[in-house]
Amino acid sequence: MVNLIDDRNKEVIVPERIERIISLSPAVTEILFELGLEDKVVGVTPFCVRPPEATKRKKVASYGYASIEQFEKLKPDLILTVTGYQNPVADQLSSHFHTFSFRLPSSLSGVIDLVTKVGVVTGEEEKGRSLERHLWEQMKNLRIGKERSVYFECDLSGPVTFGSLSYITDVLQFMNLKPIYSKIPKEWLYPDLEFVKQSDPEIVIIEPKMFSKRAPDMIERMIAERKWQELSAYRNGKIYLTPGEFDFLAHHGPSLVLEVLPWLSKLE
Repeated sequence: MVNLIDDRNKEVIVPERIERIISLSPAVTEILFELGLEDKVVGVTPFCVRPPEATKRKKVASYGYASIEQFEKLKPDLILTVTGYQNPVADQLSSHFHTFSFRLPSSLSGVIDLVTKVGVVTGEEEKGRSLERHLWEQMKNLRIGKERSVYFECDLSGPVTFGSLSYITDVLQFMNLKPIYSKIPKEWLYPDLEFVKQSDPEIVIIEPKMFSKRAPDMIERMIAERKWQELSAYRNGKIYLTPGEFDFLAHHGPSLVLEVLPWLSKLE
């Protein structure tokens, strides 16, 4: 057994030999598969969709709910979560299982650092650092465009945007896109749609709700409902929907570097 202190400042006893892992974080799940630990992942959440093979694992919990009975059936050696919204679940599980929580990243470097931390905790430090180096190398090839203002919105059962304490804001800033809410010292907040209109961002990025269907006229309906016809982003054809039906910027796994950053670099 190895005694570690997790990012909730809780002492966690981690078995030296880990054979059965439950991941309650889509980002951590993606990292585990990238580290070659896919055969040890026995349980995930319905939101763990990267890589596609992860969807074949047993669904045992959601972001804020966990059934102890379901976990007991899977006999996990280790449960992995992230801090923040999952803290109550981690507290519940800690009295029954070895449960380690990683800090929710607040920066792009934190997203990459999470890869190494997962490697260390699962006994795959060398693979974790190798993946970390690979991600940094991939970033060297990115094209960084001219500075432009941007408004990013994600549908989390309603429109949500992000402030200076979010890794999403840091990612956009890294790509020389200046979020209109970057001065607000919050991780996330509900947007003031009138403020968005007054700020007149050059680019608008909309991330629809995960798993939702996207109507062909989705953008046009949104513009009409919000009376955003005079937005520069709309008049210049610079309103973008994130690709695919899954979380995109609102996902802090390796694909943030491998897929999201290249996509952002291609925005006109």
